[in-house]
Amino acid sequence: MKLKLSILLLVLSTSISMAQNSAKAKSLLDEVYNKVKSYDNIFVDFKYSLHNEEANINTETRGDVTMQGDKYLFNYLGSKQVYDGNKVYTVVPENEEVTIEEKLDDENTITPSKMLTFYKQGHNYDWDILQNIQGRKIQFVKLTPIDTNSEIKTILLGIDVETKHIYKLIETGKNGTKTTITVNSFKIDQPLSKTLFTFDEKKYKNDGYYIIRN
Repeated sequence: MKLKLSILLLVLSTSISMAQNSAKAKSLLDEVYNKVKSYDNIFVDFKYSLHNEEANINTETRGDVTMQGDKYLFNYLGSKQVYDGNKVYTVVPENEEVTIEEKLDDENTITPSKMLTFYKQGHNYDWDILQNIQGRKIQFVKLTPIDTNSEIKTILLGIDVETKHIYKLIETGKNGTKTTITVNSFKIDQPLSKTLFTFDEKKYKNDGYYIIRN
């Protein structure tokens, strides 16, 4: 009887601890979300790496994104993508092509405008390790997709304890692929051109670009 009681108490203690850790993780993410939503605009310069040992893939590059509300300007791998609130314009100078398409409404798709807020829904949260990175305290929160059919196994979000800004994202796929995004620069409320999120189709046509409409 004493053994059964000890096991029950251990299970209850573990459950309470897990619930507290989950609540603490959610509370921190809520702080991050509210901070992000309070800014008029955000500029993020980041490093991106993709690693899969089994497939012998190991790539690293950089990019940047400017966001204002749902609108964004995304520069990555020599291409540019603009979302003006209605349509997405992808410019590929190497191919001299522009693709124009409607906004993707798939809730499971992380667009640039969602990259700092995607964690708000669809995940379970767990408190993870605290690291000191170049003098900054980075608290990691582990996200596990609620959808068991998701191709994502886990996501680790590293949050700067002082600024409440996301510093690092480490996504591990069920296929073993690990994607890491590290923020090099995070700027807020910058003066932006009124035409920053405006696409000038005529300009690209005059430059000889091929326009593709999806």
